Amino acid sequence: MRKKTLLSWSSGKDSAWSLHVLRQQSEVEVVGLLTTVNRLYQRIAIHAVRIELLRLQAEAVGLALHIIELPYPCTNAEYEAAMGKFIAEAKRLGIECMAFGDLFLEDIKEYREAKLSGTGITPLSPIWRMPTDKLAREMIAGGLRAVVTCVDPRQLDASFAGREFNEQFLRDLPANIDPCGERGEFHTFAFDGPMFRTPVSIKVGEITEREGFIYADLLLSENSYEASKSAAKAGI
Repeated sequence: MRKKTLLSWSSGKDSAWSLHVLRQQSEVEVVGLLTTVNRLYQRIAIHAVRIELLRLQAEAVGLALHIIELPYPCTNAEYEAAMGKFIAEAKRLGIECMAFGDLFLEDIKEYREAKLSGTGITPLSPIWRMPTDKLAREMIAGGLRAVVTCVDPRQLDASFAGREFNEQFLRDLPANIDPCGERGEFHTFAFDGPMFRTPVSIKVGEITEREGFIYADLLLSENSYEASKSAAKAGI
């Protein structure tokens, strides 16, 4: 029997590609996505993507969305309490595994494993240790499309915010920047690819600076906005 699995979903390319990889594994069944959201701003934590885009994204990949709202600012104790409560409920509902799109940061992987230890839920890392230069190009060649929503200007020039994650983007990256942004250099929002049943139609809005980071505000395109209104009226 396939193991019921939740995927930690940041809305970015690594999460999306993890879903693609997991769906090709016979031993697991991804039954839902888990996302932490900033309660004050109603945006995805760190990536700062609007919650309505997150919901459309979950619909487009055909999975249930589980949202954990976090206070802002959020202490580590508050984060761990919220996650612990959710994990206990997930176990009660029969979840057997939780997957993450980690690439090579050992401390983060070890932290996740420690927090799941003894819960009865097994951590999975489907794209762990894949060479990030190869992985980035594999994603793009495989049809994944994503937009950069957040840039750390201490590591990467602000002009990369709002750009599409594609071959030209990779060519333009400075040599010291990880091609997948694993050290926090940049974060993305995936809007199309082999894991999507339909693309999420978006457009790039205002580029702003907040608390030392550069954000590209993503908005629904007109077509997507009309589709979401129609779906709401139909009760979908």
